[in-house]
Amino acid sequence: MERVLVTGAGGYIGTTLVPMLLKEGYQVRALDRFFFGRDLLPEHDRLELVKEDNRKIQDGHLSGVDHVIDLAALSNDPSGELFQNATWEINHAARVRVAQLAKENKVKRYIIPSSCSVYGFQEPGVIADETSPTNPLTTYAKANLKAEEDILPLADEGFTVTALRQATVYGYSPRMRFDLAINGMTYGAWKTEKLPLMRDGSQWRPMVHVKDTAGAMCYMLSASRDRINGEVFNVGSNANNYQLKPLADEVAATVPKKVELEWYGDPDHRSYRVSFRKLERAGYSARYTASDGVVEICEALESGKLDKTVDTITLQWYQELLKWHKIIKDVEMYGGIIDL
Repeated sequence: MERVLVTGAGGYIGTTLVPMLLKEGYQVRALDRFFFGRDLLPEHDRLELVKEDNRKIQDGHLSGVDHVIDLAALSNDPSGELFQNATWEINHAARVRVAQLAKENKVKRYIIPSSCSVYGFQEPGVIADETSPTNPLTTYAKANLKAEEDILPLADEGFTVTALRQATVYGYSPRMRFDLAINGMTYGAWKTEKLPLMRDGSQWRPMVHVKDTAGAMCYMLSASRDRINGEVFNVGSNANNYQLKPLADEVAATVPKKVELEWYGDPDHRSYRVSFRKLERAGYSARYTASDGVVEICEALESGKLDKTVDTITLQWYQELLKWHKIIKDVEMYGGIIDL
């Protein structure tokens, strides 16, 4: 029975990925700081929880590990800009070090989840594939690209390395995020029956359901190494290359309420599409579209299983943790506050 080390296992993608790996029969070592709580992962006799920062991973964390899926990262552009140094440490340097340790410890496969944001914005009509020039515009995108560049050369006959450039992710996850485009649109439409949309709606954006990107990671653990070793794959599907106005229409039509679009701002000419043919030729195809994500989010909202709270907005939650860290440090004495 093979063991997979998943870093960042308590995050938005990790809490969807780990149950998939368990269902497929893997043993899972789930490593995370667990900023969003430990209870988001299921109890399972093949699941081992390890509380650790990816910057502090040691050889022992890789003991008995066959594969690594290195999800740990400060996610999204706003967080990357506010915590630039930490983003470079976590998203780039720590992942390079984990990949090097994995190779030294005879791990078979290493997967680095990256981002289609490395393409930046392309000229009109361009559909970016894995050979297209990269143009990262933010700290988050730049750190992802540098991690790819430093990790992919580690690939050899005994160490399979694959980079997955994910489109913007959406859909329900135990560690829910409403700071992602489709998820945020869905919540706003469900809550207020209005959907704000920046003019003029012709902009293209690539999307991918969280189950599809997690599924792609699972697939890479058993795919023919000759097809994937040292390779970069865009993760998504052509059906998920959305123009924002048709996307908003699909969200509005799927939310079980009468939703009105509200235009705002000047026309946004930033636009890019991405090709996912390489991934499909390698044998993996995405299954879900935006309406699937909208349905499951609305069902969770309607049932009371889900709501928009501070910890569903990543940057706000990081800022909240920092605020309380300072408060606790200021009042703590002798290892406690009231009870010493």
